[in-house]
Amino acid sequence: MLEYGRFKYVTILVVVLLSALYALPNLYPQDPSVQITANRGYQVDAALEQKVVGELRKAGVAPKAVELEKDGELLVRLNDVNAQTHANDVLNAALGEHYVIALNLASTVPDWLGAIGARRMLMGLDLQGGVHFLMQVDKQAALAKRFDAYAEDLRVLLRDNRVRYESVERHPDNSIVATLAPGSDADAALALVLKSMPNLTSDVENGTIVVRVPEKEIQQITIDAIEQNVGTLRNRINELGVAEPIIQRQGADRVVVQLPGVQDTAQAKRILGATATLEYRGVVDGNPYDALSSGNVPPEGKIYYRKEVGPDGKPIPIILNKRVIATGDQLVNARSGYDSRSGTPQVSVTLNGIGGQRMFDFTSENVGKPMAVVYVERVPEVSTGPDGKEIRTTRTSEQVISVATIQGVFGKEFQTTGLESPKEAADLALLLRAGALAAPMDFVEQRVVGPSLGKENVSRGLTAVLYSFGFALVFFLVYYRMFGLITCIALLINLLMVVAVMSFLGATLTLPGLAGIALTVGMSVDANVLINERIREELRAGLPPQAAIASGYQHASGTIMDANLTAMLAGVALFAFGTGPVKGFAVSLIAGIVTSMYTAVSVSRGIATLIYGRRRKLKSIAI
Repeated sequence: MLEYGRFKYVTILVVVLLSALYALPNLYPQDPSVQITANRGYQVDAALEQKVVGELRKAGVAPKAVELEKDGELLVRLNDVNAQTHANDVLNAALGEHYVIALNLASTVPDWLGAIGARRMLMGLDLQGGVHFLMQVDKQAALAKRFDAYAEDLRVLLRDNRVRYESVERHPDNSIVATLAPGSDADAALALVLKSMPNLTSDVENGTIVVRVPEKEIQQITIDAIEQNVGTLRNRINELGVAEPIIQRQGADRVVVQLPGVQDTAQAKRILGATATLEYRGVVDGNPYDALSSGNVPPEGKIYYRKEVGPDGKPIPIILNKRVIATGDQLVNARSGYDSRSGTPQVSVTLNGIGGQRMFDFTSENVGKPMAVVYVERVPEVSTGPDGKEIRTTRTSEQVISVATIQGVFGKEFQTTGLESPKEAADLALLLRAGALAAPMDFVEQRVVGPSLGKENVSRGLTAVLYSFGFALVFFLVYYRMFGLITCIALLINLLMVVAVMSFLGATLTLPGLAGIALTVGMSVDANVLINERIREELRAGLPPQAAIASGYQHASGTIMDANLTAMLAGVALFAFGTGPVKGFAVSLIAGIVTSMYTAVSVSRGIATLIYGRRRKLKSIAI
């Protein structure tokens, strides 16, 4: 007989209510906004908020709201895209380089929906807009970094094997020259170098060892640097939580990065472009003020500046050893948190074996002596020349963020303190955890794709889905009558569930994704056609109407499951091996298949049972 358990009805009701709840955020529009974040050494506070409001008022821009966010950002909500662009130009001119001004799309979803994890479905660059970066790798910096590493390896090799030398220097002709001390065995030293550095060419010239990097090795260094940067950018973008990013090599030394979704470029540009890392260096004895005034800096030392300001209002100088103990390149993991003793922000660092061994060796020999942590950041800058053309330069910032006395011997696990804010600690941990760039990268081109450019794509895509949906509804209503109405209700619930699932998972909707949704509507129609035609066959075979309905659903369900599972396997393969838009299509396809199986088999059967199940003397049905 035609029966359906109460628990199944409760399940359908719960699923529909949850689907409606998690699809609801998509009805809330986003506000065009301008986001303001502070560069290092500056802060976002109430005074800045007042200044921003005043500048906008003078420019005749009426903001919808100005909000000071908990994470140290100022968000200016505007009424339309034109006001957003005008406000962006005004604030860029007023605040200068001390703050990062970025376009954004601010959510208007109520807090109570966000508290339960309900959020808007993300949209791709082709639908909602986003940002397009063209970045160029500084190949010379990559080579210089590798040559410096070779020079340091050569120093360590000679020192560990007790070969006395006067200096090890890198020359402009891609060679590294080690000048040995008088009486040193040059041939024995050369044998050590040849054994330890087989990929380089080495020989002895006038009592010095000359190490040259072959052209083939230079080319390989360049290729490795670009490939490492592509991987690092992908890791950093994953850390940022950007869905469906596109990261591709373009030409010999350029990388294209597309970040779909919101137009918030402040955080993305700072994280992608910065080559921030940490360097741990020993402190050299001596008076830094005397060294500055006389110019007599110890040969093993270099002048750095602390972030603290002295009585004269200038940063405090300090002399640090040129030799780096460990760097962020040797990092395995980094997590931000708080120092249990002082309550200040910190980054817990774990080094690899080489870095940990160097740190262990240094701390073993220098207990009770100070060690400094240097924050090194290379920031791209753009200025305008006399001819009006853009001049792209980079500013390298080296700042001592912490000087602490080594209390005991430690190796690969320790903490870095002295950071200004939890956000700075989180950003530094993100940069270190995502990996260091093998070479600096400059922003050659930046294009913000506004949401208005995607309106036509959204309109056409939604029109295609709605037309496919409408044609299916009309066909079913005409051809299957009452069961056509049941099918239409099941299809509407299916569409609601697809939107809810993709919103909950944080999936990105692209034009291929819309095509996937349209395809799943067609597949859901196929499932209902199988059920309805099977019911017709049972009626023609002479079964009573209620028995025909029950038999139709029972016998068609297996076929529907087999067909949909086969399609789902294809979707899983597309998701596993595809990239970018292909993955977007696969996500919407898989979500649609899962929901269509449930609505076609369970939901439509529940509705049919409600209509026909209680009629004891049912003689015919409209199908």
